[in-house]
Amino acid sequence: MDSSNPVLAASTLPHGLPDYAAIRPQHYLPAFDEAMRMQRQAVDAITAQSGEATFDDTLRALEESEELLGRVARTFYTVSSADATPEIQEIEEVLAPRISAHQDAILLDAALFARIASLYERRGELALSPEQRYLVERRYTEMSRAGAGLDDASKQRLTAINQRLSTLTTTFEKNLLADTNDLAVVFDDAAQLDGLSAGELSATAAAAAERGLAGRHVVTLTLFTGHPYLSSLTDRESRRRLLEASRARGSRGNAHDNRDVLREIVRLRAERAQLLGYPSHAAYVTADQTAGSPDAVRDMLVRLAAPAARNARAEQEKLQAMIDRESEPFALEAHDWAFYTEKVRAAEYDLDVAALRPWFEAERVLRDGVFYAAERLYGITITERTDLRAYHPDARVFEVFEPDGSSLGLFVLDLYTRDTKRGGAWMNSIVSQSGLGGTSPVVVNNLNVAKPAPGTPTLLTLDEVTTLFHEFGHALHGLFARVEYPHFAGTAVFRDFVEFPSQVNEMWIFWPEIVDHYARHVETGEPLPRDVIERLQSSEAFNQGFATSEYLAASWIDQAWHSLSAADAAGDIDVAEFEAAALADVGLDNPAVPTRYSSAYFAHVFSGGYSAGYYSYIWSEVLDADTVEWFRENGGLTRENGDRFRERLLSVGGSKDPLAAYRDFRGRDADVQPLLTRRGLTD
Repeated sequence: MDSSNPVLAASTLPHGLPDYAAIRPQHYLPAFDEAMRMQRQAVDAITAQSGEATFDDTLRALEESEELLGRVARTFYTVSSADATPEIQEIEEVLAPRISAHQDAILLDAALFARIASLYERRGELALSPEQRYLVERRYTEMSRAGAGLDDASKQRLTAINQRLSTLTTTFEKNLLADTNDLAVVFDDAAQLDGLSAGELSATAAAAAERGLAGRHVVTLTLFTGHPYLSSLTDRESRRRLLEASRARGSRGNAHDNRDVLREIVRLRAERAQLLGYPSHAAYVTADQTAGSPDAVRDMLVRLAAPAARNARAEQEKLQAMIDRESEPFALEAHDWAFYTEKVRAAEYDLDVAALRPWFEAERVLRDGVFYAAERLYGITITERTDLRAYHPDARVFEVFEPDGSSLGLFVLDLYTRDTKRGGAWMNSIVSQSGLGGTSPVVVNNLNVAKPAPGTPTLLTLDEVTTLFHEFGHALHGLFARVEYPHFAGTAVFRDFVEFPSQVNEMWIFWPEIVDHYARHVETGEPLPRDVIERLQSSEAFNQGFATSEYLAASWIDQAWHSLSAADAAGDIDVAEFEAAALADVGLDNPAVPTRYSSAYFAHVFSGGYSAGYYSYIWSEVLDADTVEWFRENGGLTRENGDRFRERLLSVGGSKDPLAAYRDFRGRDADVQPLLTRRGLTD
C-alpha cells in the first residue's frame, strides 16, 4: 500500500479526521484502486477457505475487508457533494462504474454467499451475540436482494445495469448542479428585490460579484421548488421569475436536460427489479424497509392526501380573499402563495415570520440553541477546534466530549451555499464509529445558507433554524453510535427510519429553556418576546395544507415512477404528462401548489438514496410526533429522558430492528394521531 498517498495513509489527526490539507484531487483515484484491490484480495482469502464457515473467518473478516475502502470513499464523497469542482466531478464520473463493478463482484460472489448462507442456516445453533446474529441475517438478506442467487447470465446483466445506473445518477446530479447555477436569477436593480433584508441583499450582491456582475444582484436557487425569498419579495414579477427558473431546471432541452437521464434510470431500475423477482422498483425497495410494501406506502399517502388537499384549498381561498381586497386584484398563482401566506399569517396571528430573522443570528442559534439543547439533554460539551482543517475553508470543526470529559468524536459544520455544493441540506460521516475497527465518529452537517458580505451577521429564516436543528439530529445519531461492526454504524438504518431522530431534534426549537437561550436580537440582545413564541406555537398547523400537499405530491411522483413494471417503463414517457396524471390520480393537481420537487430536479430519488423512499420523511414523522408526546409526558428536557433516548435508539445504530428499538424506547408501537393533529389533518 502506498503510505505516501494521504488518502490511504492512516490519519494522525484527532478521531481519524482526514488530512485534507495534504490531499490533492490526483490522490483519489489511485487510493480507490488500491483500496478495491486490497478488499478483493481479502474476499478471495475468505472464499478460498475449505472448512465450514465461522462467524470470525467469514463475516468478521468481511467487515475488516471493507475498512480501507470505506475510509477512502467517505473522504472523497464528502468533498464531491460539498465542493464538487470540475476536477472532482470528473473523478466521480470515472469512479462511478468502477465502484459499482467492484461492489457487484463482491455482492454477487457465489462462494462468499454460500459461506454466509451456511451461517444463516445455522444461526440458531451458533454462540452469537444479538448484534452478530443480526449481522448474519442482514448480510444474508442484502446479498440475496442484490442477486447473489441468480444464474450467471442474470448476474452479468445485473452488473451491467448497476454500472449504467451509477453513471446515470452521477450525470443527473452533475446536470442539476450546472443548470441550477446557470438559472440563478440576475436582477439589475435592488428595487426589484424590495422586501429582502440588508443581509439578504448583501448576499445577492456578493453572489453577483463572484460571477463578475458587480453592481447587480444574483439570487441562487434552492434544491426544492419554492425559494425562501418568495415570502418577502414585493415585486410580483420578481417572484414569478424566481419560481419559473426553479421549476425549469433539468427540462430546458439544453445540455443539462435530465429528462432522458431519468427515463433511463426508471427503465433500468424496473428491469433490475424484475430480474430480482419483484414487480417494480418500489416493491423491491419497500420489501426491506419498515413499510414492507408499496401498498402500505400508498395507503398512507392516500389517507393523508385528501385532507391535505382540502386544507390547501381552504388556505387558497383565504389568500385569494386578501388579494381581492387589493386595489388591483388578480388570480393567485404559485409564485404568490408564500408572499400572501405571510400576509394572512400576520392578519390572523399578528406574526411576521420574516421579521424574526434578527433573533436568529446563525452563530447564536448554533451555540446557544442547537448545541445547548444537546448539552442539556445528553450532558455532552462541544468545543470548536480552530486548529483542525476540514475540506473547505467554510467548514468548521468542533470536538464533542462525553459527560465524563472523554472525547466522543468530531462534528463538522459547513453552513454556506456555493456553486460547487449540491443543493439542500444533509449529514454524512467522514469516519464511522466501530468497536471492531477502534474508530470514533467524525460527522458533517451541510446546509445552503446564503453567505452575506464580510462583517454582516448571518441571519437565518425560521426554516433554516429548523434545518439546523434537524441536521444536528442526524449528527447526534452518528455521534452516539455504539456498535461493534461498522456495517451498523450511526445512521446505517432503514431508509424510512433514518429521518426519525433528526425530526425529533426539531422539537427543542421552541422549548422554553432553549428558545430563551438562543433567540436574542442580534443588536439589542433582547429575547424573542414570549407572546410571539406562543403565537408561533399556536400557528403550528398554519399553512400545513400547502406544506403537506407539496410534500405528498413529491412522494407520490416518486412512487408513481418506481411502481412502473419493466414493460410499462419501456416506453418513451412524456415526463410532464406523467407527473400531471400521477398528481391528478391522487387529487394533488392544484396549479397553485406545485410539487416540492419535479422529476427533472428530484435529486433525492434520481441521484440520491431515496428512490421509492421519499415517503420516509412522513413515515418517520409518525414516530417523531409520538416521541414528542412521550417527552412532554415525561418531563421534557431532562438528562434521564435524553439518556433513555440515546441508549435505546440513537446508540444502537442499525444493529437492531428499528421498530423493535422504538418499542423498547416507547413501550409500544407508535400512534399516528399526534402526526394528524400536528399537521391539521384530523376531522
